[in-house]
Amino acid sequence: MSNIDNNRKLINNNMNESNNQCTVGSKASVVLGAQWGDEGKGKIVDLLSTDADICCRCQAGNNSGHTVVVGDNDIYVFHMLPCGYTNQKCTAVLGNGCVIHLKQLIDEIYENQSKIKLNDLNNNWKHRLLISDRAHIVFDFHQTIDGLQELRKGSNSIGTTKMGIGPTYTTKVSRIGIRMADLIADDFSHFENKFRSLFQNLKSNYPSLSQELFDAELSKYKKYADVIRPCVTDTVLYLNSQLRAGRRIVIEGANAAILDIDFGTYPYVTSSNCTIGGVCTGLGIPTQQLGNVYGIVKAYTTRLGGGPFPTELTDHWGDYLKMNGNELSTTTGCRRRCGWLDVVLVRYSNIINGYTALAITKLDIMDKFPEIKIAVSYQLDGKEFTHSLPAISSDLAKVKVKYITLDGWQTSTGSVRNFADLPDNAQHYVLTIQKLVGVPVKWVSVGPKRGDTIKLF
Repeated sequence: MSNIDNNRKLINNNMNESNNQCTVGSKASVVLGAQWGDEGKGKIVDLLSTDADICCRCQAGNNSGHTVVVGDNDIYVFHMLPCGYTNQKCTAVLGNGCVIHLKQLIDEIYENQSKIKLNDLNNNWKHRLLISDRAHIVFDFHQTIDGLQELRKGSNSIGTTKMGIGPTYTTKVSRIGIRMADLIADDFSHFENKFRSLFQNLKSNYPSLSQELFDAELSKYKKYADVIRPCVTDTVLYLNSQLRAGRRIVIEGANAAILDIDFGTYPYVTSSNCTIGGVCTGLGIPTQQLGNVYGIVKAYTTRLGGGPFPTELTDHWGDYLKMNGNELSTTTGCRRRCGWLDVVLVRYSNIINGYTALAITKLDIMDKFPEIKIAVSYQLDGKEFTHSLPAISSDLAKVKVKYITLDGWQTSTGSVRNFADLPDNAQHYVLTIQKLVGVPVKWVSVGPKRGDTIKLF
């Protein structure tokens, strides 16, 4: 056989092997926020997780809060745990892209544990929770620094949750951070030395950090290492093996596209990539193993903290949305700002994430409006923006918004479970969003409970 024939045979073998790798096993479903967060991602993750084997978080920390309402008396509040935790047959995974405050994670586990009917309340969670050995640890002094940084910025403060997320990602990128693998090392002095070095490094910039804070944390982490050790593993190998085995995996994004560190309204953004790229880097899952990508869109727009908000309502209707939409942050308890639905944001996030379907949440909150506006473009200095945002936040704050106006339906939708039974104007509103974004709507939520959901296909 000639060298050319040998080379062709090798290439064909490589192609066949590559094709087999791409087609073996299952594909993970991804749930991402399409606006500024707080869209109700937890509800859709919960719905998908009732039939899932694994539910993952790929980035962020306990700065992201999800409230899951299963029934009248089944309410769960998650900050770090994936929402699939409500299904005791579902394994929860915190990926390498996450940053984890261990005390607050452990407290969250036990706060929710009694609500889930488990046979072994003391030990079962250690068999259902896996934490990446490459995930970085959030320490109390990170949270202290978060608050100090906001004070230093004064009137230019971003409005962070002060959970220490940004400072932790800063130490990660600076290559001085501490990971879960360091904590559970056989010799605790390995962690202690890295911990002391990190503290001293940060204290040089923040002299008010006290030695007492260091000593108190160090003693706690020796105990945390023993508590959490059974959960810490190489989640990259685990997830890829589970995909090859055909397991059903749901990936829960935290925050949202317009808060992404690269694509959001910088600097009024979070500290991680909360778009589709963060799924791959935060879990170590290859792109060909990602399946449906669901974008979650609130029927109006909300934003927590500072930053530009072109469609913000500051009149009585804005107050109505805040009160009737219960627009309080799950994490901080702060009131969210509210405004008309902005499809420019949603189109932009769709370009980045490539949604296969949308979920429209909180449609019922719009029940009383006589008319409803949707932002379809921005005008700035003679330029029109329909599918993107100005890169400079101060420019976004100056845009003139073009709206379309639809008639409201002014009747309750809370008890509706079939799309055809919605009022005609409510159907028109949903289908208009679908047409403007160019992505089919799969779910419409008309209440906080799991069952308060209309499935279109």
